[in-house]
Amino acid sequence: MEAAAVVAWIMLASVAYVYAGYPALLWLVTRVSSHPVRRAWITPPVTLVISAFNEAAIIGKKIENCLALDYPADRLEIIVVSDASTDATDAIVKSFGDRGVRLLRLPERQGKTAGLNVALGQASNEIVAFSDANILYTRTAIRCLVRGFADPRVGCVTGDSRYVSAASTAAHIQESSYWSYEREVRDMESRLGSTVGGDGAIFAIRRHLYTPLAPEAINDLVTPLQIVARGFRAVFEPEAVGYESSAGSFGAEFRRKRRIVTRSWRGVMSVPGVLNPWRTGVFALQVWSHKVLRWLVLPLVVVAVVASSLALPLGLFYQAIVLGFVGSLGLAVIGAALGNRLGRLAQLTHAALYFYIVNCAAVLGIAMAMAGRADIIWASHRR
Repeated sequence: MEAAAVVAWIMLASVAYVYAGYPALLWLVTRVSSHPVRRAWITPPVTLVISAFNEAAIIGKKIENCLALDYPADRLEIIVVSDASTDATDAIVKSFGDRGVRLLRLPERQGKTAGLNVALGQASNEIVAFSDANILYTRTAIRCLVRGFADPRVGCVTGDSRYVSAASTAAHIQESSYWSYEREVRDMESRLGSTVGGDGAIFAIRRHLYTPLAPEAINDLVTPLQIVARGFRAVFEPEAVGYESSAGSFGAEFRRKRRIVTRSWRGVMSVPGVLNPWRTGVFALQVWSHKVLRWLVLPLVVVAVVASSLALPLGLFYQAIVLGFVGSLGLAVIGAALGNRLGRLAQLTHAALYFYIVNCAAVLGIAMAMAGRADIIWASHRR
């Protein structure tokens, strides 16, 4: 029983560290020591690569959005990579050919990462920005995104995706809340040195630092990790903003999270050096804390509950852990039953539901990754 109690404490402490201890540690360290990025309003030539598959409903608006950006037109190359789209996407992109927009069509579906490998080989400029078709940038997004490259130590800059929804669904509220938390973590990591990963809808790199990726790799995590492993910084730029739709439902969010973790787990393991503190220093602790341990939260919780069950005779604390777990499951079930009903009580139940959905998806994603499965070809859940 005493051994079980020790295990329960370790597991609970690990979960508390992931969600609260790590951000608190970042906050304390950045108050003592931070490494500001040398930013300047530079306008280097930029290639903007837009990934698209069957985006006829939005691609025209996306291109118009990019052409209206507050950035010198003669310094912005726009390439749309069509992953063998079967709708009117290609025709719409071609209609912008006289305005300098290039269509790069893959002959067959190969997935987003394969398309980016091809696009990087044809990009004309040293600074390459990545975007999805379903995100619209603020006018100054590219101008803000590239100003960090005034610092020669910076190899990657990621912007800030913000989620919008036609209706305030329960899933949208929870996802937006989570990303508000994530935004603060990325900002503190950036001030410490480098943030862990990027945002595939709005980030940029120095082209000479790009390493072609395996088709199953997730580019917005693996590419920044590779860049940091080479001694450059990957930083967060909160003023480079884009707006996209949230997943819209808990089911869509589950599928999206599972796919991301499947590819991300394989991605981190493909750059093992970033997990070694003797190679990347504090950044290794960040990768473990921000990614690996967070993906393992649900197994940590389950082990804590099992250990607490074995230690029940030792006191009320362990009984409270078991009852708390059962109660949170009950709240999640109620949250699923309440659907999109709003209100504070409903949000509490939806928060429990969101917690279990994303963490179950993470466990499934890891299992699929370890089994050698990955979603190379997929369509966005956000439209």
